[in-house]
Amino acid sequence: MTLRRGAIGTALAGVLCAVSCNASADRWERVTVPTLDERAGAPLVGHWMPAPSAPVPSRRPALVLMHGCGGLYDRRGGLAERMRSYAELFHGEGWHVLLLDSFSSRGVHELCTQPRRTRSVDQSHRRDDALGAMKWMAERDDVDPQRVALVGWSHGGSAVLAATNRRRDLPAHAPRAPRVAVAFYPGCVAELRLGHESSAPLLVLLGAADDWTAPQPCMALAERSAGGVRAVVYEGAFHGFDAVAPVRVRRDVHGGVHAGQGVHVGGDPVAREASQRELLDFLRQHLAP
Repeated sequence: MTLRRGAIGTALAGVLCAVSCNASADRWERVTVPTLDERAGAPLVGHWMPAPSAPVPSRRPALVLMHGCGGLYDRRGGLAERMRSYAELFHGEGWHVLLLDSFSSRGVHELCTQPRRTRSVDQSHRRDDALGAMKWMAERDDVDPQRVALVGWSHGGSAVLAATNRRRDLPAHAPRAPRVAVAFYPGCVAELRLGHESSAPLLVLLGAADDWTAPQPCMALAERSAGGVRAVVYEGAFHGFDAVAPVRVRRDVHGGVHAGQGVHVGGDPVAREASQRELLDFLRQHLAP
């Protein structure tokens, strides 16, 4: 489905307040999270952000958030703004959040500027990271193991696709499939070639103008999937359309639709608001008791 640009109706006041008015994302704990990747030399670093306490303790839905090729942190070493903002957004729904770091324990800072053939972390690694994180969360006393979700962006979105594809061989001791999964502007070529049969309801959010990870393979994947995959495309939106930063051209990254010409990355207020609405509606539908 393609959404046309134009007026988007009433602003998401609750969403915006969850992002800007709530400081609960500062309540986080650095944790050690096992990966199912047997090649990993050490467990992963995670940042556990529990939902605000309820009057009566109970098991709640929980989400694993998978970062993109730039990693989990900003240039100053703090948690990236996108990850903090989405943690706040999900806390507004009463859900726990785990921010998973696939890079630092492997000695990797970022992958965006590295040629694909030289990268030491690929989608098989990150798939196993996602599965390990889901298993870790499902064993917690404060998490409902039947309401665990996966959400990823770009390279992390591709990991979500790999972790929910029944046509991939799962590692030993893999957990049950997530209840629901969401991928923002992932690369879909590998999963399209393999064939994708989703193990969970899957929402894929795409920018029609994305010249880094083109939307067409993802649209084809949704059309050819054995079921359970829905793609929403935002007209005029580039890669990273849910960011606050303005669009810029990056010439330091490898790949892209137009080799050697760089890629456009940056936010689109219309697509950001619409995609967050779509995201929350989808998650609420599947994470409800």
